Amino acid sequence: MNILAGLFKTTLGRKFIMALTGAALLFFVIGHMVGNLQIFLGPAVINEYGHFLQSKPLLVWTVRLGLLAMVALHIWAAVTLAKLNRAARPQGYTDTKPVASTYASRTMLMSGLIIFAFIVYHLMHYTAHVQAINLTGKDFSTLKAANGYHDVYGMMVTGFSQPIVSIFYIIAMALLCLHLSHGVSSAFQSVGWRNVKYRRLLDRAALVVGVVLFVGYASIPVAVLTGLLPHK
Repeated sequence: MNILAGLFKTTLGRKFIMALTGAALLFFVIGHMVGNLQIFLGPAVINEYGHFLQSKPLLVWTVRLGLLAMVALHIWAAVTLAKLNRAARPQGYTDTKPVASTYASRTMLMSGLIIFAFIVYHLMHYTAHVQAINLTGKDFSTLKAANGYHDVYGMMVTGFSQPIVSIFYIIAMALLCLHLSHGVSSAFQSVGWRNVKYRRLLDRAALVVGVVLFVGYASIPVAVLTGLLPHK
């Protein structure tokens, strides 16, 4: 109990919470990307994948609630640590020119909040099927494939055919990957695994992870807008 209390009350504990919840969210982001990329295998494959998820409501809702808890803890830890950092230097520095920090590290809180806003929109768009925000005038919940499954392929292609939606999605993915490029590396530092010997390697690995995720996620709206993923 004392250990658990220490995680929430101490700076080091909150850094551990950020690292662990960030790692959990990273694994989800990777898995979600792999699932989404099945759209390139054709309508039948992505629709079958969507049907599989819809047929496991207990599993899906357990994951959703777990992710919601992870996001809440991650944001809480980030905000409280930012407040502690400001309280430690209330007058700031005379010379505000960044020396060793990167743009990603200086915008972690801002990018994190923007990503959270995007997640809310994304869930309303493709999970809750809120018609008013998809900019197509169509009710995605009524889209059906020939076999009776929900037409996930048609939903994604229709949704991303709106340039505003696709651009917002790509920008959000860029911010997410920028966030991850710093977060993955700093997570190792938080748990004490990022030393001088491996720092450069971890930083490069984090950058590679960010780039791969961005290319994977951005490839779908780009493919829709360029006609590589056409309407059926």
